[in-house]
Amino acid sequence: MRQLSTEPILDPDLAICDPHHHYWHHPTNPYLLEQLHADTEAVDEDGRSHNVESTVFVECMAEYLTDGPPALRPVGETRFVTEAAERSATSSGAVIAGIVSFADLALGAAVEDVLDAHVEAGRGRFRGIRHATSWSDDPKIHNAHTNPPEGLMADREFRTGFDVLGRMGLSFDAWLYHTQLADLVDLARAHPDTTVILDHLGGPLGIGPFKGQRSAVLDACRGPLTALASCPQVFVKLGGIGMSIYGDGWHKMDTRPSSEDVAARWGDHIRFIIDLFGPDRCMFESNFPVDKTGIDYPVLWNAFKRIADGYDQTERAALFAGAARAAYRI
Repeated sequence: MRQLSTEPILDPDLAICDPHHHYWHHPTNPYLLEQLHADTEAVDEDGRSHNVESTVFVECMAEYLTDGPPALRPVGETRFVTEAAERSATSSGAVIAGIVSFADLALGAAVEDVLDAHVEAGRGRFRGIRHATSWSDDPKIHNAHTNPPEGLMADREFRTGFDVLGRMGLSFDAWLYHTQLADLVDLARAHPDTTVILDHLGGPLGIGPFKGQRSAVLDACRGPLTALASCPQVFVKLGGIGMSIYGDGWHKMDTRPSSEDVAARWGDHIRFIIDLFGPDRCMFESNFPVDKTGIDYPVLWNAFKRIADGYDQTERAALFAGAARAAYRI
């Protein structure tokens, strides 16, 4: 059964490609095709839903292979999601049109074998990899699930692998913290032929030493984001704003935030990024089910539509679907 939205759905005909969601088996919190479609097809009291036509899966260490060479074990995730994607194409609801998995770029030139295996397993849907580099020396801030060392993006072998990725026509999703944005600027400038998709607004933290420092954190993001915008191969995902590490505390509230609340909180910064990169290089994203701890799916997309209200029809089409389709070749 489809979920009921707590708000009337705004602009229900606007086509959406949701370029960032996860997919996993979990004994108490599964997020599989049934849960994904329950979110994307949630209806309001008048039976309207957001028009989510397609989605892109992003790696989350799901269903890795349990034997064989360690470098190839992430290919199990691509196989797992490919099966779900093929089922989504023959059922009602959004189609999982692209897959972003993990390959260790620090393998250098040897990563090509891993990428070839992902391409084969993806059966036409594999689009690139995310090698999360989010790292902090503060014990209150968890490093990425990939356990990256400090300064990974400057590592010689990592950059060799990054070049292989670009040569194969595959993209790189960047998940990092705002303190590392300058490292991504240097990487992007040095490797202009590899498409980069910056996840979650560039990771503006609101916990640990950054708790209560929202204005300073967003101000600190503006310089490196401006530098990134000068690299034409860089796209930005506008989302991740339901995560607890951004410091909004929505997961602790007795009442879930409304789309007006979300738009008021994040609208100015998101519009700054849109105006900096242009709508053709910016894409709204759900980051579900991670952001689900803070914001309901239909409310989140209502908030995005409120934030984008001042842009014209062509620009909104890019923000909600066009940029994602271009970046991921959908």
